[in-house]
Amino acid sequence: MFHHTDLARAARPADPRPRSAVSTGCGLAGLVGLLLWVALARSYGMDGPYSALVNVVACGLPMVLWSVFVDKVHRNASSGIDWSAAKPLRATYEISLTKLAGLWLTWAGIGVIYGLERFYWEGNYSFAMGCLGVAAPVLFVASIPYVLWLDRYLVAPKDGAWALGAWLMGLDESIDREAIYGHLRAWAVKGFFLAFMLAIVPPGFGDFIRADTGLVLHDPVALANWLITLMFVIDVAFATVGYILTLRPLDSHIRSANPFAAAWTAALICYPPFVLMADGGVLDYHPGTRGPDGWTIWLGGHPILLAATGAVLVALTAIYAWATVAFGLRFSNLTHRGILTHGPYRFTRHPAYLSKNLFWLISTLPFLTTGNWIDAVRATGLMAVTAGVYYWRAKTEERHLGMDPAYRAYSEWMARNGAVPRLFDWVAGKRRSG
Repeated sequence: MFHHTDLARAARPADPRPRSAVSTGCGLAGLVGLLLWVALARSYGMDGPYSALVNVVACGLPMVLWSVFVDKVHRNASSGIDWSAAKPLRATYEISLTKLAGLWLTWAGIGVIYGLERFYWEGNYSFAMGCLGVAAPVLFVASIPYVLWLDRYLVAPKDGAWALGAWLMGLDESIDREAIYGHLRAWAVKGFFLAFMLAIVPPGFGDFIRADTGLVLHDPVALANWLITLMFVIDVAFATVGYILTLRPLDSHIRSANPFAAAWTAALICYPPFVLMADGGVLDYHPGTRGPDGWTIWLGGHPILLAATGAVLVALTAIYAWATVAFGLRFSNLTHRGILTHGPYRFTRHPAYLSKNLFWLISTLPFLTTGNWIDAVRATGLMAVTAGVYYWRAKTEERHLGMDPAYRAYSEWMARNGAVPRLFDWVAGKRRSG
């Protein structure tokens, strides 16, 4: 039976979701490649750090192939490349040499920081420094033909790297200082986060590969933790690929790095060496609780509750990993590399932050403590402050991305249609028109 409400709904104008800068297929291609390598590594016991690096390659290579041969991203106008208007080398080589000078100066600066800061040579970071040390001379040599080739096709080859090189070489041309600052911010993001990602690639991968399947499949807690580890293996591999492949021919270059100091502050306090939530940190909410695996202790002896809670935690981590997979080649903190509207971003603008904070709350249960009620108040309060930090991060990201009309259109669509915003409105008792 057709009611008047159905007529009203049919008459309502369509409100299509804005187009996403990344296709679903790109992330799925990377996920398939990753899972195939993980299966192979488990079959042959390849749990070492180099196997973990191959896992990153197995994730990234299918996405590159998909992006080029299926999505044909190299033809996107947003790449800044016009393949039909190749300029002669004699017309661009001076620009390229100037750009190489700026690029090499940037790399040298990053290298000096790596060398001066002691923490980069301790713990897992030593592996990252080893990888970058091997890659550095290769990148130095490869950058010459790459820049000489690409500048012939770029619509605007005089970018931030060129401006920095022009400043270094004392050219008389007017130097765009804002372009230099943008270039340095983008490479600061890459230098800081790529070292961190490479440092955490091997541990989680090795833990997942070495796990005893017989034990895992007979213990719901062990199974949940094993699957959670897999979700983080996926997340870390995709994120590492994202920081490595910031390339214009893949349309995965950094459009802009966040220019706001508040954004950098909010992000950096969530990562070492500045992290405030680590053990003994200002926002460490674990003292007085059972720790990050408190759920396994408080719910011990209740197998159904353990299994159900484990399933929820796996689901939350899967959403977190899904949010990274959706980026395909383009994951990166503090940058704009195209606006995503697919995957979990159909439901909320910040699925990773939301799922991450819910995971911490459920896994730690800070309101249940080993001490007294004061410990419970303290732990819960600090977790609330931690959630506030991520809310702050989200707002600083929205401020940056909001400079792009495409993000404003997506944000407005999300306010009208997003499942999570609508849920929050319902909880708050707000009514929507239409």
